This record gives sequence, structure tokens and C-alpha cells, in this order.
Amino acid sequence: MGACCSKEAGLDGSGKEEEEEKYEEDEGRVGEGGARVRLKGSYPFASMYTQQGRKGINQDAMTIWEDFNGEKSNIFCGVFDGHGPYGHKVARHVRDVLPYKLTQELNPPKPKKSDEDYDDSNEDIEDSDDDDVDVDEDDNGSNCHPFFSSWKGAFVKAYKEMDKELNLDSNFNCYCSGTTAVSVLKQGEDLIIANLGDSRAILCTRDSSNQPTSIQLTVDLKPNVESEAERIESCKGRVFALPEEPDVYRVWLPDDDSPGLAMARAFGDFCLKDYGVISIPQVSYRKLTDKDEFVVLATDGVWDVLSNQEVIDIVASSRKRSKAAKAVVDRAVKSWRSKYPTSKVDDCAVICLFLKGLSSSRRPSFDAKEDSVNKRGSQLSQATQTMENGGSERFDTRDEWTALKGVTRSNSLVKLPRFASALSRRWRSFSAEEGDSLRRISLENPTQM
Repeated sequence: MGACCSKEAGLDGSGKEEEEEKYEEDEGRVGEGGARVRLKGSYPFASMYTQQGRKGINQDAMTIWEDFNGEKSNIFCGVFDGHGPYGHKVARHVRDVLPYKLTQELNPPKPKKSDEDYDDSNEDIEDSDDDDVDVDEDDNGSNCHPFFSSWKGAFVKAYKEMDKELNLDSNFNCYCSGTTAVSVLKQGEDLIIANLGDSRAILCTRDSSNQPTSIQLTVDLKPNVESEAERIESCKGRVFALPEEPDVYRVWLPDDDSPGLAMARAFGDFCLKDYGVISIPQVSYRKLTDKDEFVVLATDGVWDVLSNQEVIDIVASSRKRSKAAKAVVDRAVKSWRSKYPTSKVDDCAVICLFLKGLSSSRRPSFDAKEDSVNKRGSQLSQATQTMENGGSERFDTRDEWTALKGVTRSNSLVKLPRFASALSRRWRSFSAEEGDSLRRISLENPTQM
């Protein structure tokens, strides 16, 4: 754990660096409403870093949208942890498309005159319930923001639409692959947090002794959380831990010891969607105060080996903001090697969003060609091409999943359903409707596959 930052140097907003800090900026691109989209790098207001583990290709992804939804004070951050044979593709696709969908839900089209009496405010969120929405009051016990209900509805709809798209998109085989998603939207002093899976967001604030302390903003949605287990078991799914890893609870099919998913909610993973795994996020709200200093979002590769307070101390003691996220990842990798020497180090991704000193005069310049921002469709097309081409990477399912031959703490899945390969070959030869029917048949009668 690092020492608390001092007034002479650190992140408390009162000190100055002896040398001007240098930021490694991502070239970025322009998103919906002119937002500045970042995928890596560091900036005066944020630090981002990810490192591949020892399981194969890095399945973690992350993004920051500055000036989100066309508002100068808005910042959207998201971290995504993929799992399964195609988890890296799912995570990157969600990273690129989910913010667009959230923007659409936050700015719904105005109804026509003939539609004035039609109220669709609750459309597509009938599956959610009050237990899925958490309100975090600030230190003064203030009531929830009056707009929180609409913000919550926008997040729920965007997440559900994202999952529907993955299910219908023939470019992605999400039957046994998926991703988590933890995101925060900062609007002035308002912070809206949405969580799906077991990635996590925490807040650094100052306690009564003016020391940095951690506040967990999300719940790790593991299968053994009581409410999650009740839902899964009511849908005929099974929740239990293997003898080899008694502290890691997983979701299993009713009549097959697979796939052993180590989370209760996720995008994708359609082999378990009929058995209690859902894509509805938990959404919460917090009003920021002068005591709040930064937010950290990270995948479970970090939280499996570091406590909330350890992460806060590491970031708070970093002399440079630009190095804060990397410092957390470096410490997590060392902790993996010392705490779990026989396990494969998991992928790690971290975003540190600093809440103080966000003056627009300090923000880096951002130039883009006009033709790159004219239409949303061109951006989505570019994102799709990136996912289809996969950059310069070559993905070999056999090489990637050798880690699954033995149970290790870092695996999100233990093994794939025995009928998954046959289903994958047939999937692309059917329409979306026929594919849905095929998946239902395969789960009910796997021997037919």
C-alpha cells in the first residue's frame, strides 16, 4: 500500500509537481454528439491502463467519452471484462457500441402529435425490479436526484438493447462468450453508476481525519449473492463451487456441469439466459462532494488480489496522475504472483477518473476531420469492421483455452457445454428466429445435437 499523498506532492489538488507532467494521449475519435472517445492513454482528468495476463489474448477493454451526450461537463467511463472463446471480441464491441445506445436512450426522439397520449417510459424494462436499482445517498443524507429515475431507465434500456443486438448479430457467437460492464457517467456533481457482472467501481473520499478512504460504489454480482442465487435457482440454473476452488461459486446448466460461469449477470452467455443469468444492470446514484477525489473502475483481475483501500492508497500516493492506473496494474500483477503462484495471472484493466482540477483549459486539444463526425452510421461501421478484422491479432480457440484444462482462480468459465461446437457450426446457417429456436432445443435436448 502506498502512503497517503501529501500537500507537497500528490493528488489532493493542493500540491504541484516539480516537473510538468507528460500525458500519453490516445489519438481518439469523435463519437455521438461530438464526444471525444478515448481507448487508452492518460490525460489531466483520467489515467487508463490494461495489461494482458497469462491466459491468452487480453479480453479486457475500456473507454472514456469526454463531452458525453454533447455536454462539456459530462464524462462517461466504462471497463469491460470478456470471457469465453470470443470474449475479447464481445468486450470490444460492447465498448464501442454501448455508449451510442446510452446516448440514444438519454435523448429519445420527440413523439409525433399522434403519439402524444402514448407513454413508453416503462417499455422494455418490465424485467427489472426495485431490487436491481440502488440509491447511494451522499454524506449529507440528501434525497435521490429527481432525474435519477430517467437516468436509470436509460441505462437499463441501453444494456438490454445491447444484449439483444449481440444475440441477433451473426458476427458474434455469444452462446458461450460474454463480457461484464461497469460504467460511470459524471454530470457535474452527479455520478450515475451501472454495473453488470463482477468488475467494480470505487470512490476515494476524505474522512474526518482528512485521510483518503474508499467507498465501494458497486456490488460484485457473483452467483452466491443471495438475491442472485435465488433468481438463478428459480430459473432451474444451479449455483455451487467446485471442491478445487471452494470460494468461487459458479452458474451451471440444469443437467450438465458446464459452463461454470463465475458471475450472475453479463452481456452474452446465451446458453444461460434461460437459467437466471441476466443483462439488467444494477444502477445507483451518488452526489459528489468536495471531499471526493477520484473514481477507480477495474476488472476482477485487480479486485481478486487487491482490496479497495489498497487501490485507493496506490492511486493517492502516485506522484503523477498519468501513472496512477499503471501503478495499480503493476501492484496487482505482483500480488497475483505472490498470492496465487500456481494460478494464471488474470488480465487487468483500470481507469482512474480524477474529480478535481478538470479545468477545460488543461484539457488536451482534439482535432478531427469533419467527415469523421458527420454521421453516426460511419462510426458504427468502423467499430464493426474493427471487430470483424480483429486488428492484426490471430485468434486460435485451441491455444486460448488451454488454460481451461485445469481449474484456476482466474477463469470465468470452467468449460464449454459439450454441444457448443455443434451449435456454433449451425448457428450461422439459420435466421435469428431459427437460431433462437435451435438454442432452446439444444438446451432441452442436448443429445439431439
